[in-house]
Amino acid sequence: MIRNNPVSQARIDLAAALRSAARLGLHEGVCNHFSVAVPDTDDRFLINPQGLHWSEVTAADVVMTDARGNIIEGRHPVEPTAFFIHGRIHLGKPSARAVLHTHMPYATALTTIQNGRLEMCTQNALRYYNRIAYDDDYGGLALDENEGDRICAAMGEADIAFLGNHGVVVTASTLAMAFDELYFLERACLVQVLAMSTGKPLSVVSEQMAAKTAKQMQGESQQAFLHFEALKRMLDRDQPGWSAL
Repeated sequence: MIRNNPVSQARIDLAAALRSAARLGLHEGVCNHFSVAVPDTDDRFLINPQGLHWSEVTAADVVMTDARGNIIEGRHPVEPTAFFIHGRIHLGKPSARAVLHTHMPYATALTTIQNGRLEMCTQNALRYYNRIAYDDDYGGLALDENEGDRICAAMGEADIAFLGNHGVVVTASTLAMAFDELYFLERACLVQVLAMSTGKPLSVVSEQMAAKTAKQMQGESQQAFLHFEALKRMLDRDQPGWSAL
């Protein structure tokens, strides 16, 4: 494959996101999924293969599929729930060019608390002000289109969903933005869980200040891009071969 081809670059970026997530402890075994829409298409996406640890995925391992579960390109199978979550979100939410689903520990911890919410108590949390949908009704494994459609509907216009007793879904218009959102979401949840563990009440920022700060943070695509490029440089330094096509 030609490396400067947009599809090849998308494969490389997806491998970078998966490996970086593993380095940061955002993965869980060989489960969970990251996907990105194939450039210039609306009905095809790239996704991580079944059975490979995120730390070993290369660009060549990334699978191209359609939203119905048909593999178009790739040498590996894809885990079934990936089709029913990612495929339905990509189809039902065209703005979601990148869809990241994880059971990362601190965000997932908040989904296990009754009425668990990301509170506006840290600067990192403020970037998510009025951007999170909460689906408090656990729906079991996503083994059919109905569950994927239910999750997509629960998201509504939100970029991010907290799935009760399950994990989170983060979407964005680019993979760099989605990864940046995922990273800072877990950081915000981590600090909140630590603060809650003291048993003392959280100091929540006022609605007015939360709205103002969130507006200041909107569209921080340049910082997300720089973050993602730095992660790829770290992979080049520490894990040669990760981007092989």
